[in-house]
Formats: sequence, structure tokens, C-alpha cells
Amino acid sequence: MQNTFLDYDYIILGAGLSGLMLAKALVSDLYFKDKSILILDKSDKNTNDRTWCFWSENTQDWDAIISKKWESILFKGENFQAEIPLKKYSYNKIEGIDFYESVFKMLQASKQVTFKTEAFQNLKETENGVEVTTSQSTYKATKVFSSILPPERLKNQTQFPVLQQHFIGWEVRTQEHIFDPEVATFMDFSIPQRGNTRFMYVLPTASNQALVEYTLFSEHLLPDAAYEAAIEDYMEGMGASEYEVTSIEKGSIPMTAYRFEQHNTKNLMYIGTAGGWTRGSTGFTFSYTLKRTAELVAFLKQETNLSKFNINDRYRWYDKLFLDVLYRKNEQGAALFTQMFKKNAITKIFRFLDGTSSLKEDLQIIWSLPKKEFIKSFFHLN
Repeated sequence: MQNTFLDYDYIILGAGLSGLMLAKALVSDLYFKDKSILILDKSDKNTNDRTWCFWSENTQDWDAIISKKWESILFKGENFQAEIPLKKYSYNKIEGIDFYESVFKMLQASKQVTFKTEAFQNLKETENGVEVTTSQSTYKATKVFSSILPPERLKNQTQFPVLQQHFIGWEVRTQEHIFDPEVATFMDFSIPQRGNTRFMYVLPTASNQALVEYTLFSEHLLPDAAYEAAIEDYMEGMGASEYEVTSIEKGSIPMTAYRFEQHNTKNLMYIGTAGGWTRGSTGFTFSYTLKRTAELVAFLKQETNLSKFNINDRYRWYDKLFLDVLYRKNEQGAALFTQMFKKNAITKIFRFLDGTSSLKEDLQIIWSLPKKEFIKSFFHLN
């Protein structure tokens, strides 16, 4: 391995959602016009490896790459089912490949950014910055932003419960026209719960085409065959006799109120899921990444010590409370979400999940949920 040292102002580890959003934001802001940026990722990012969905009142910034919008969502819970108009919101889907191509096209037009397909190995902080070693070289930068979550980080702590949002999704094309392409199934808890929080998530793009995803909020992952069997059962229940699986999506997102930012240092910051940029209680990432990226860019204009970037909002406390209930009583997840959607307006729920609600709205939502277990979690009772 050659040890060529190259100087950059910023190195971004990982060309995923948070890494590319940060690079896009920096290049778009004249304040950073003199900053050199290196993006490192083991992948060329030339495949459609994931999708992101988010709700929004204004999608103007993303309309060019939004592949589908829904104006209504379906929620199914115990003794409650509703097709909910989103009013001033839309629920939006972005394909991974479209996001990558759009952002890279913009970055390639900038002389500030270099992208290298190299696997990250380790990093070392120095007196003046950070050295990053990859499979091919070593680079140094004044600041490093890493979206790579060290695998031992959550395993080595016991203070915060950790659940996983884990799923397998099939993009299917059916013989029968069984989907309503204008309604996204946000959560369908009508499936067997088996002691966990389990639901189906369906994003139809045509009457015979949809992403059908089996999702759990629980501590342990399942064998792939268990997710696949659940999707097959669901498809059969919908009346699909024959269908083709055109693509498969698989993932696991940690759900925790752990303070990831405590690992930031003067010159190293963790971003994305590794930095606590995912909403702990739901796993939603896109909107939160937009919010944190804007906060980080504003921070960088005022401060050079990255360890001073903190995420101190009341929503982390809500997440901690909610996750404690789900961790102790995982089988009650369906009841919790059903009460939330049954007793609150969808606009209020979206603001709460996005972290833009008022304190009054927060208290109304929390008060609408089953109270016994939340009181126990509040007082740290078992």
C-alpha cells in the first residue's frame, strides 16, 4: 500500500444520505467556496440500493427526483382502520440511484470535490487534524465527518436500550390489479405480532406494482426466510395469485436515544445514523438528515471545535421514553401507534415525528397514548 499524503479541508466518510447531503450543502454555500472536500466510499453508488420516503409540505427542492407522491395513507391497527388524507402534506419516495446521480452530477461540476472509491480502514487524530487510511492510501484533513458507525459502539453500552428497525422489502409486479396507487400503506398491524412490533409497509406505484415491506421494531433480527414468508402470506391475503419479485431491499436501523455526539472531537464528527441523525423512536432518516445538515452548516460558520455540536432537543427525551416502553413491552407497539393515529390529526403527528411540533401538541400526543407503561418508564419502574 502506498502512503501518499494528500491535504483536504474536509473528508467525508461514506457517500450515503448524510455524506452526500452534507457535501451538497457545503458546495451550495458560498461561505465554503474555498474548501476542498474528499468523499470516500467503498461503493461507486451506481446501483439502486435503497429508497427513502419522507412527508413534506413543500417538495420543490426534490421534485426532480421524487419518483412517486401519495396524497393519502392507510393505517391499520387493532379495532381501527383509516385512509387518511394528508391535507397540505404529501408522502414522497426517492429512489437511491436517482438521489446519487442527482447529487454527484452537481458535485462533479464543482472543482472543490474529489470522490474516491476506496474502503475505509481506520483513522487517527493528529495535532492538526485527522489522518484517514483506506485500502489504497492515507489522506489527511483538517476536519473529518464520518457516517460509519463503529460496530462496538452500541454493544459496549448498557445505559440506553437498543432496538432495531429491521425489514425486507420486495418490489413486486402482480398479475392481478390489487393495489391502489394513490394510497400508501403507512403501517398495517393486522398481521400476527408474535410478541413484537410488526407491520407491513406498502408503497404502490401502479395497480399491479408496489414495494411490499415486512418491518419489525424489535431487539433481534430474523432469518431472511421469516421476512419472506410473511410477505408471501400478505400477498396471498391481498389476492395475488402470481407475481414477480423485481428487486429486494433489506436493512436494519438502530433505534436508540444513545448520545452518539459524545464521540465527536475537535476535528472529527459523526453524522447520519452514526451521529444520532435518525429519529430514535421511528427510524425515519430523510427529514432528520435535512434538518441536522442545515444545523451543521450553520454551526461550521461559527465554530471550529466539532465537539461543541450538540443535539439537545426534547424529542430525544420523548424517544427515550417511547423506546423504553417498546423495549420492555415490545408486543404493545401496535397499540401505541394505533392510539397515536386514532386520536390525533395527521398534521400534528407529522410535526411531532419531524421534531417541529409545539410543546402543547407534544403533550396532547403523549397524553393520547396508553398511560400505564409510560408512567412506569417515566419513573424508571419495571
